[in-house]
Amino acid sequence: SHIYKKNHDVTKTWKGKTEQLLRVDDHDFTMRPAFGGPAIPVGVDVQVESLDSISEVDMDFTMTLYLRHYWKDERLSFPSTTNKSMTFDGRLVKKIWVPDVFFVHSKRSFIHDTTTDNIMLRVFPDGHVLYSMRITVTAMCNMDFSRFPLDSQTCSLELESYAYTDEDLMLYWKNGNESLKTDEKISLSQFLIQKFHTTSRLAFYSSTGWYNRLYINFTLHRHIFFFLLQTYFPATLMVMLSWVSFWIDHRAVPARVSLGITTVLTMSTIITGVNASMPRVSYIKAVDIYLWVSFVFVFLSVLEYAAVNYLTTVQEQKERKLRERFPCTCGIPHSKTMMLDGNYSESDANSLAGYTRNQVVPEEENQERMVVHLAMSNESNSSRKKGLKGHVGLRIIQNTHAIDKYSRLIFPGTYIFFNLIYWSVFS
Repeated sequence: SHIYKKNHDVTKTWKGKTEQLLRVDDHDFTMRPAFGGPAIPVGVDVQVESLDSISEVDMDFTMTLYLRHYWKDERLSFPSTTNKSMTFDGRLVKKIWVPDVFFVHSKRSFIHDTTTDNIMLRVFPDGHVLYSMRITVTAMCNMDFSRFPLDSQTCSLELESYAYTDEDLMLYWKNGNESLKTDEKISLSQFLIQKFHTTSRLAFYSSTGWYNRLYINFTLHRHIFFFLLQTYFPATLMVMLSWVSFWIDHRAVPARVSLGITTVLTMSTIITGVNASMPRVSYIKAVDIYLWVSFVFVFLSVLEYAAVNYLTTVQEQKERKLRERFPCTCGIPHSKTMMLDGNYSESDANSLAGYTRNQVVPEEENQERMVVHLAMSNESNSSRKKGLKGHVGLRIIQNTHAIDKYSRLIFPGTYIFFNLIYWSVFS
């Protein structure tokens, strides 16, 4: 068998202590490199591993990323014949100077420590250093929900030195926009990630001065299909269900009242469910406009039946007073009762004179007819006609009220017009 021999770098052979090769003990690493001179440049690049969650209630996002720093510290230079680097774990980080970068507006963050601290330090012979760590950070994101759920949100993760101003440390993106890389598999259930990009600017603090600040910006567009299924379709169906009341006989009080109350309560439940998953913002959201307009339509359908019922009651009271004013017998001993369906002429009514109620139509079939009490006299036909015109108490109960007829057209037409305006404005 062939034996392959490797040319080992003598600088990487064991010398008892690594510190002897790097001469860590010979320098004061509490001071930044080139202390007293110009600002030390520290390049940064980031690889986003995952965008874990977006919370509308807390207005924050959680991201896992690899954060890498690049700088030069001549105190860590070492002799090497092959110009190869040395790699260390997190134990050496505590003994040397590293940039004190922190996340602005961070709520929670931690460095992964399974199975050991996810920190890597790579030192090159000329003193260049690569410092990398794996971090999960939860940061604040100011969201605007005025167009929710037809909205897009732009969030930023901000990096800045905590102690060193721009006179001591110059923080910059190492390769511009190429400094930010993302995993192609990153996806969110409710959002489409449209764009990742980097920016940088100076931040001023009145007590300490100017600092370089780096931004990781990403734009999210919300998926609307979930809200169509869970919010918009149910609300629309409830509004359409409330219109069924217009085709129900206005005398069916339990049916129409139960239908109206059910749709109102269902709309209230939908509104409560949507607001429970949203922050308590002080402005109106797009979904609020749709739900509350739908709620108003459902509520108006209940009021429509209240108006129909009231007007019908007033009409019946007037007719009752009319009958009391002109009694059905009118002093004639023989009074006949007959059934009309509202389509008979006076000649038809006269031809039915003398028949009793049971002779004309069975009692089971008289639910949709008019009851007309006629006072018949023994006088001539001309006198009967005169009595039919002047002394008939008439009680009309129609299956469909005029308000119901108009509501069947006005309510759907208005709601369709509202939907056209709503989706054209917010889409």
